[in-house]
Amino acid sequence: MTPKRLIIVGGVAGGASAATRARRLCEQCDIIVMERGPHVSFANCGLPYFVGGEIVEPDALLLQTPASLRARFNLDVRVRTEVLAIDRSARRVRARDLTSGREYDEPYDALVLSTGAAPLRPPIPGIDRPNHFTVRTIPDVERIMDWSRGCERCRAVVVGGGYIGLEMTEQLRRRGFNVTLVEALPQVMAPLDPEMAAWLHAELRAHEVALHLGDPVAAFEPPSAAEPARASIVVLKSGQRLPADSVILALGVKPEIRLAREAGLEIGALGGIRVDEHLRTSDPHIWAVGDAIEVRDFVTGRWALIPLAGPANRQGRIAADNIFGRPSRYEGTLGTAILRLFDLTAACTGANEKTLRQAGIPYRVVHLHPNSHAGYYPGAEPMALKLLFAPESGKLLGAQIVGREGVDKRIDVLATSLKAGMTVRDLAQLELAYAPPYGSAKDPVNLAGMAAENVLDGLVATAQWHELPPFATPPSEVLILDVRRDDERAQAAIPGSVHIPLDQLRRRLGELPRDRELIVYCASGQRSYYACRLLSQHGFRARNLTGSYRTWRIVTGEPRPPS
Repeated sequence: MTPKRLIIVGGVAGGASAATRARRLCEQCDIIVMERGPHVSFANCGLPYFVGGEIVEPDALLLQTPASLRARFNLDVRVRTEVLAIDRSARRVRARDLTSGREYDEPYDALVLSTGAAPLRPPIPGIDRPNHFTVRTIPDVERIMDWSRGCERCRAVVVGGGYIGLEMTEQLRRRGFNVTLVEALPQVMAPLDPEMAAWLHAELRAHEVALHLGDPVAAFEPPSAAEPARASIVVLKSGQRLPADSVILALGVKPEIRLAREAGLEIGALGGIRVDEHLRTSDPHIWAVGDAIEVRDFVTGRWALIPLAGPANRQGRIAADNIFGRPSRYEGTLGTAILRLFDLTAACTGANEKTLRQAGIPYRVVHLHPNSHAGYYPGAEPMALKLLFAPESGKLLGAQIVGREGVDKRIDVLATSLKAGMTVRDLAQLELAYAPPYGSAKDPVNLAGMAAENVLDGLVATAQWHELPPFATPPSEVLILDVRRDDERAQAAIPGSVHIPLDQLRRRLGELPRDRELIVYCASGQRSYYACRLLSQHGFRARNLTGSYRTWRIVTGEPRPPS
């Protein structure tokens, strides 16, 4: 039976998408959207760019208003309206008009919960002090803007190195503030693996951001005459004290599930509303979408919390389809995401190594550093590309890219390939657009597939950056071989390595021991692959350091003189 009355709790991505899709499917239905905040549909992903001045007018962040949704879709949109409770047996909600204080009941035939997520505020002493800000709504950033107008050469401490923390760090530096970034983990941007996040660490430091990694906040203390600040003294676990004129709390988010829990809906182990593949909750008349729900990780099949705008929009559409009798499935979340950090772009899709290890899924890894477009055309920039794939089938499991140009289109190709269930052999065969200003005849995606295909076919064995000093001490039966040019070697090298340039290798094979395994490296991994093929056909046991010196170097942080 087609429901006659649909209530949607919460707007923004999931709720607004559900409401407008519902209207396109049912012109006669009553559709009510109740939003606690002052705006029903706004671009919360754009909030940091408003703080930094790249987005000038706050109205640009408003995607829809109650008036525009009424005019185009005949939706009854009620902002500043909080839903207090759900009476499942009577199928009605209790709501409060936050302007007048009036409380009233509204019946529903179908209910969609798009309650979103709230910023994490752990019980750190002093966390609620003045000039501590979160970045979740337009009023949040308006408060930051009010603070910043009266502040010259201000010191901002950003707590949290996820997407919002990094974007706010960039935008506050754009405003000329002195910025310190504090992250409890050893790296920023947790979806990246450590060697990929290291590129972001270098970029932050290059833009004069003071970076404190692996050092969580212990307390926020009041300033004093000896330590003046407009907000707090941020005290780290290590004992370091950071004066802050403002503190940006970017510690992540947690699902808003109070309504669902009090209504007796099933809540998952991760703290999100549990839904089925049709986004229906444990109540057959209630659906849930967006940051409030647990989703299936597309790669591992496990439950996960992945608060992203793109999935929330699709979930809103899928929920409306199912409510109005159009069977539709949500097939899981890839976690595809992208971030600009000053002059770098970082992007990922699918699983990282940590996720695969936790899920007990076997995998192989290749790193490479292809150019963004044809090397002979001006402006080509190298990128760091990491591919994770199944060791037997070659099925794509995940990808990460960091670079200055061309990252976005490559991650989208890889995300599409992952969704389609492609293998690395498919990547090698993809026919992608090529012209010198845009790419190469062998696109970085093709090259990644080819590198992985070589591993699958046994043409080369690989070693990883963490198998070498200073991260590990190779056993005595391993020799590290540098096949770069003399001028490259003169600048820096991996400690303990032996140097024979690739072009001299054939005639100097007698200098290499046959009773030891060779780990071979060059600048990016291509020449060392050629060397491994040569060596293996002459009876040597050789492994290619995937990603080679560029990957090893970025994680160590400093060049090492040749030993």
